[in-house]
Amino acid sequence: MSASSKTKILVANIGSTSFKYNLFEMRDGSILAKGGSEKIGAAEGLFNYKRTSDGRGTEGKEPIPDYGRAIELAFQSLMDPAVGVLSNMDEVAAIGFKVVMARGVTGTVELTEPVLRAMEEYYTLLPAHNPPYVNAVRFFRNQFPAIPCIGTFETAFYTQVPEENTRFAIPREWHEKYGIRRNGFHGASHRFVTEEAARIIGRPDLRIISCHLGGSSSIAAVRNGVAVDSSWGMTPQSGLPQNNRVGDFDAFALIYLIRDLGLGVDKVEQMLMKESGLKGLAGTATGDLRDILESAHAGNADAKLALNVFVKNIRNYIGQFLVELGGVDAIVFTAGISENNPWLREMICARLDSLGIAIDPALNGACPKSGGTISPASSRVRVMVIPTSEETIIARNAWALLHSQS
Repeated sequence: MSASSKTKILVANIGSTSFKYNLFEMRDGSILAKGGSEKIGAAEGLFNYKRTSDGRGTEGKEPIPDYGRAIELAFQSLMDPAVGVLSNMDEVAAIGFKVVMARGVTGTVELTEPVLRAMEEYYTLLPAHNPPYVNAVRFFRNQFPAIPCIGTFETAFYTQVPEENTRFAIPREWHEKYGIRRNGFHGASHRFVTEEAARIIGRPDLRIISCHLGGSSSIAAVRNGVAVDSSWGMTPQSGLPQNNRVGDFDAFALIYLIRDLGLGVDKVEQMLMKESGLKGLAGTATGDLRDILESAHAGNADAKLALNVFVKNIRNYIGQFLVELGGVDAIVFTAGISENNPWLREMICARLDSLGIAIDPALNGACPKSGGTISPASSRVRVMVIPTSEETIIARNAWALLHSQS
């Protein structure tokens, strides 16, 4: 099969213990199938596969020791004679990845060995993200050397952010020589929902505050489709409190913990990365908002505090970006936490009427899974829920790169 006749792109999403995928038909942008594996490395993992045309598929439980086995299960499902959508892997034009960050690399690029080594240089900054992606890409490249692996870095949406919004107040040498700067992540998600908002409203010249609230959370300020600011710092360990990652934190408190209290770098790193964020505030077994909400309803004061801190930080960034943008035309809520929790959207937008931001309780409470507008007609700012599709952006970018090279 010639490269020009291949119209399918497989988008792989690698988590610390999960592998999810979507198979796109690029002639019409449809998703042919989706699936994935969870609890990779546990005694018993879970896998599932669904053909989107009729919902038929497979699922099961078995030990999934590594990403290699998870990928094998994916291919077996995709090529299953009974429910699969591929006859062989030669039908796939490229494999797309939502990679996070690499030293000196951004945008959409083929994930060659030099690019993977540039990702390895940031293992300390992205210990939960880069290692599994690098390992998975190498597995794909070894198993299917004829299929290009193409990544869109999460930093790609932020290449036009004004310099004053990227700089820390540090010596110039640190910025220029070591690359210490503010970055932005969740780029594919923020791009998708802001493009959708512009399409729905029918105007490209919008000032949008995009709130991606999920397992990890961030807020982006977007003007005319271009990101101008972000809640992130240098790494995904910063910004808003994450499920179990600290978010913004004072640098000298870190030094105090390591040097004066003798906790050591490894212990402090582990605590800030695994035991902090909403989990650390609430004192719950996990940082999953559902667990924290259940604990708060049971009377756990720390869990209630965690919710209040989360909301307070989100509102702080919304206020900051209102000033940055000189006003706002639309606020978009996306990702699992904000799509599925009307009460959270209500808390975030409470008492903002004087700024032209209001929510209609009935529209908010009844908002379907497909999303919609939840502000009243009288609100100067349109408040919207738009389910994100990072995979769509990854597939489009991979397809565009392939055709730019043909």
